[in-house]
Amino acid sequence: MARPFTLLIKPAGPDCNIACDYCFYTCKSELFGRGAHRMSQAVQERLVKSYLSLGFEQNSFAWQGGEPTLMGLDFYKRLVALQKQYGSSGQAVTNALQTNGILLDDQWCAFLAEYKFLTGISVDGPKELHDVYRKDRAGNGTFDRVMAGLEKCRKHKAEFNVLVLLNNVNVEQPDVLYDFFQNIDVRFLQFVPCVEKDADDPSRAAPFSITPQQYGRFMCRIFDRWLAEGVRKRSIRLFDSLLSFLLGGPHTECTFARRCNDYIVIEHNGDAFCCDFYVTDGTRLGNLMDTPMEQLAGSDVKRTFARKKTDIANKCLVCRYLDVCRGGCPKDRAMLTDTHKAPSYFCEGYKLFFDHALPQLRAIAQKIRDGKI
Repeated sequence: MARPFTLLIKPAGPDCNIACDYCFYTCKSELFGRGAHRMSQAVQERLVKSYLSLGFEQNSFAWQGGEPTLMGLDFYKRLVALQKQYGSSGQAVTNALQTNGILLDDQWCAFLAEYKFLTGISVDGPKELHDVYRKDRAGNGTFDRVMAGLEKCRKHKAEFNVLVLLNNVNVEQPDVLYDFFQNIDVRFLQFVPCVEKDADDPSRAAPFSITPQQYGRFMCRIFDRWLAEGVRKRSIRLFDSLLSFLLGGPHTECTFARRCNDYIVIEHNGDAFCCDFYVTDGTRLGNLMDTPMEQLAGSDVKRTFARKKTDIANKCLVCRYLDVCRGGCPKDRAMLTDTHKAPSYFCEGYKLFFDHALPQLRAIAQKIRDGKI
């Protein structure tokens, strides 16, 4: 039997109703042909039935894109009906939805609250920072519409967190970002560093990317603000992951996990892949319409991919932080090289942050063990 894994599902494929300059996924439309990409009812039902039939106690459906709300609300109403139909007694089912927030209205948010979807909304900071790269197809900023969706979530008590993509502009404004999210009372935050290859020169990072040093400095400052505010006041995913690790649990941040086999990506047409950073013909596991889910999870392609994480550069093997970061994400290792057996692009940034924060995080972990926090 396959070990438990999360499904990362792209029901509308790479399609999106906005056009962020830094998006790494819109180019995937080349794999699936022209026109709209939408998951059929047949694929949706096969997806739910085959996953729940594996009998895992915890069953996690993560809906992403592109933009998953393009499927319309009826798609998700049918989803929860299928989950009830095919789920067994004792199985826990969770749904997470990562969205740009544009389409979130009262109906959407009431539904998300009723069925306890965890909603992630992408916000890159206040208007002057968010609108730099997160524009619609007419070139207009999206901030006001995104914030309207976020407030609808709050109104209906739909649980949400915020994902911040750190780019070359907002990464220089950690205090502005922290103040903004503090002022609008966002309790759960994730800061994701942006780096992609330059389209014209793959040996360089794209202009919107951040440097390792920028990332390290940014997270150091965010850590100081978080610590000063009180560690129970706001959840920041990287800090939560490190505390989980220091307390003897697993990393909750897949970048630092020991393995790269905790996810399977399912595209709109049923194609399965190892990771959404690696949606290519070479990492296609098969299609769930003709291949059992358990076979996809145990395929040779997936096992080979999983080994990328443990195939670590010699420099990393003697690093004092090897146990903490496990070499980082293979995608970042291969960013400006031709091999995943290189140190992460963000290596120096990680070291800068770990040097600054780990001693204090270890002290916090001890206080948690002692029941003092």
